[in-house]
Amino acid sequence: MLIVMKVKAAMLAGALAAPIVATLCTPTPQSEPDGALRLKSTSFSYRAAGDFSRHGRPVEGPLRELRLPADLVVMKRQVTGAEYQRCVDDGVCLRIGVAARSPDLPVVGVSWHDATAYAAWLTRKTGITHRLPTDQEWTFAAAEKARDEAMPLVDPTDPAQAWIARYEAESARARPAEVAAQPGGTFGTNSNGLDDLAGNVWEWTNSCFIRVSMDGGQEKITNTNCGVRVVQGAHRSYMTDFIRDPRSGGCAAGVPPANLGFRLVAEHSQPVVTVAARSIAKLLRRT
Repeated sequence: MLIVMKVKAAMLAGALAAPIVATLCTPTPQSEPDGALRLKSTSFSYRAAGDFSRHGRPVEGPLRELRLPADLVVMKRQVTGAEYQRCVDDGVCLRIGVAARSPDLPVVGVSWHDATAYAAWLTRKTGITHRLPTDQEWTFAAAEKARDEAMPLVDPTDPAQAWIARYEAESARARPAEVAAQPGGTFGTNSNGLDDLAGNVWEWTNSCFIRVSMDGGQEKITNTNCGVRVVQGAHRSYMTDFIRDPRSGGCAAGVPPANLGFRLVAEHSQPVVTVAARSIAKLLRRT
């Protein structure tokens, strides 16, 4: 009986070894989602986002050299009104008037919750995980379009002077006369091939607002507020997550954002090992 069992186990192993190896080790080839580009991970400079202080006085966030842990797959352009409307039609996303009026323009007037709901809907539709980028990922993707958020040094004893100087500098810059969302490509394409990263539509990120103490030469997060998220565009700002009109919910030094929109990053899922496959693999190990 023992010999018969060993023979059957060996036959089972021989019949299933090849398929199991393929199931466990061979990833399913996947192309990038339509309208998305893959950016190879490289080093980049990043000014940390948040509210930093030393001895109770505001200071700049540290400037670091970062490298993303993997390549970044990101939409070439912002999500349009027509794309967002399909999520509305499916009963998942909330209806907003801007999307209906401007189907081929970037959707604007969306909150962080609206953008996140769209990402979840698109994930279910495509089978590919979509989400908002982190602030670090957005900065990497923006490349030369990203601005270093260091405030000018005016009076170290009076931080308000630096904030006023930034506001005046940004106000003096040439700004489009039209504040409504503009057609894709209006604000140029960056070196990574992405459109409109510093236009009049600011983009939601998944990064939470943090407060950090720099006392004693160490960084210590004293507060994390995920009810406020980092938004990126012509400059970095911070926005309460339910706000759709940036003029009523921003908190940053400088001129307020004009519009709130978004683009997403995509993550391909890793091959899934099923319960049956794991059970067979255990049988093969025993034999």
